Amino acid sequence: MAAPRISAIDFDESSLVRRSDEIEQERRVAMFDLIEDNVFKPIRSFAAGHEGPYRLLMAVHDGRLQLDVFADGGTELLESFMLGMAKFRRPVREYYSICESYNKAVRRASPHEIETIDMARRGVHDRAAEMLLERLDGKVETDFATARRLFTLICVLHIRA
Repeated sequence: MAAPRISAIDFDESSLVRRSDEIEQERRVAMFDLIEDNVFKPIRSFAAGHEGPYRLLMAVHDGRLQLDVFADGGTELLESFMLGMAKFRRPVREYYSICESYNKAVRRASPHEIETIDMARRGVHDRAAEMLLERLDGKVETDFATARRLFTLICVLHIRA
């Protein structure tokens, strides 16, 4: 039986901006972790008999996140989701601001200061993942860990570095 999961992720290259090495590393880690372990079940496609795995194409158009879902290895678009990103602008900015602070702190701060910054980063990340779960409700069944990793990839699409 097929698995309702993401097997591959692509980005619309026109949506990407130049990224720093740290952001590129975040993207690679999030993609690897997501592919290794995720739950992703687009409700309409699954009901129509496409049980996965799925290939996901992520893009930003006119300030909206577009998620195109394809069968793994296929070229036929199964479904597409557009999510307004206005609610995510602040968490994206906060997340990368904290990540910058964390990267600086690792070089010269005490372990306690680093831990405090990391806790703040996780808090922003967790709240944004909850928001993403709410936005995907009724469209995609997924879990919290998958939503966290998808949020990291959303950040990559939005960050100017």
